[in-house]
Parts: sequence; structure tokens; C-alpha cells
Amino acid sequence: MSQKTAVKSYKRDKIMPLDVVLLVIMVFLALLIVVPMVNVLAISFATQKEYLDTPLLLIPTRPTIDAYRALFNDGRIWIGYRSTLTLVLLAVPVNMLLTTTIAYALSRGHFPGRKALMYLIVFTMLFQGGIIPLYLLMKSYGLLDSFWSVVFAMGINTFYMILMMNYFSSIPMALIESARIEGAGEWRILLQIVLPLSMPIFATVGLYYLSDRWNEWYHPMIFINSTKKTVLQLVLRNIVNETKQAEDFVYEGMKELPFTSGVKMACVVMTMLPVMCVYPFLQRYFLKGMRVGAVKG
Repeated sequence: MSQKTAVKSYKRDKIMPLDVVLLVIMVFLALLIVVPMVNVLAISFATQKEYLDTPLLLIPTRPTIDAYRALFNDGRIWIGYRSTLTLVLLAVPVNMLLTTTIAYALSRGHFPGRKALMYLIVFTMLFQGGIIPLYLLMKSYGLLDSFWSVVFAMGINTFYMILMMNYFSSIPMALIESARIEGAGEWRILLQIVLPLSMPIFATVGLYYLSDRWNEWYHPMIFINSTKKTVLQLVLRNIVNETKQAEDFVYEGMKELPFTSGVKMACVVMTMLPVMCVYPFLQRYFLKGMRVGAVKG
């Protein structure tokens, strides 16, 4: 290695002032994310009096599970978990099937009308028919008060479909042409060649759909009337509203009651926990899928 190369390498390895500034900014941004989450978790285990004395609570001095006990003693939360889990198991496979097939078709670009179809799909990102026509459509199909109404109300997310289509377009065409020469059909090409090479974007879009469906509340509120099918988000909203009403009647001598801020934060924790448990298993695909799916095309 020449002296000039060694000097360049040394300069590159030095900590520059800009590196320090970037480190400080990243640490600050990380604290903006981590501190509120720790605060929510701490409040869920703290007494109401301790929270009122220390709003920015990070470590409760007298931890208690009264808020979680009150939350899980309410039978509605089990209904919410069951309903939301049912919705996720029904909706995510349908979302992934529809998104994958149309993304693969549009990524090939050798059939007539592809550009016009792409314009129509992008048009739906800007303009929608509204909730009343959608409600009348579900009513005409007899899907009201059914989970299928929520599933079909958002069968495809256009943005996710474009991400997947761009990723499929990055796969070398020579692989697909070789499979066609060997006699493979489109379904076999998709299942045995394209999808195994597209696990990063497949996992990314799947995680997006999982998060969307887990947090679904608007369409269930419109289409589902049965209390036995109430999804988790609406159950927690009702519990929080009831807790807020109870909090309004709490006076100075009742600050030890857990049915206030602790229950609210316990609701937040129980909502975030399932998706947070799934994310680490898909994290290695997540960044690669977003990066490639967003810049190709």
C-alpha cells in the first residue's frame, strides 16, 4: 500500500466533526422514539398517584399490574382479540394473493393495455368513491355484519402493489424466458422462480398488511354491528372512553385507583405488542425490500 493510499485510509477512519453531529442527531431521534414508549410502559405498571406526581415516568417505584388485571377482567378484550385475529387470518392472505398476482402481471409489460390499466390503478390512489357507495355495495352482496365486508373493502393497497411490481421488474428477464422455454406456465414461474427471489418485498408488504389489518377500526365500525364481532381497536376505544369518564369522577382521596391513565396505557401496550413481536422476524427483509421496491421501475 502506498503512502498516499495509507493517508487516505487514515483520514477516512478518523472521526470527523460531521460524524459527531450526525451521531448526536441520531441519538436525539432515537430518544424521541424510545422515551415515549418506555413512558407508556412505565405508566401502565404505575399507580395513578405516582403518575400524577411524575408525568414523565420511566421506572415505577411501586409497580403494579392492577391496570392489566382490570383490562383482562373485562371480557370484551377477549372478543376483540378473537375478532381481530380472525380478520387478520382472513384478510392478509387475500391481500397478498391479489397484490402479488396483479403486481406480477403489471411487471411483465408484454400485454396490450398495460399502461392504461396502470393509469386506472394509480387513479384510485387519488380519488375514491366514498364510504356510502361502498356501504351500499356491501349491502347488495349481503356482506354486512360479516368480516368479509372488511376484507373486500380494502382488497389491495395501491402503494404496496407498486412496490411489489417494481421489485418484480428488477428480476432478470432471462430467468423467466428460460423457464418458458422449459415449458413452465405463468403460475409456475410466479410460484417457483419469482416469489423465492422476492422474499424481501414479500415480507415487507406482508408486514404492512399485517399492521394495517391489526389496526383496522374504521371499516369494522361501519360494516359490523354485532358486539360479538367487535374488533380489538374498537373494544379498546370503548374501554378508554369509559375509563376517561371514570377519571372525571376521581377525587383527591381516590388517586390509588388504577382505572385511569394506567388502563389507557395498558391498552396501548396490548395493541402494539403483537406486531412488535412479529417485526423482529421480518426485519432482515424489511429494509432491502423497501429499498429495492422503491427505486426500481
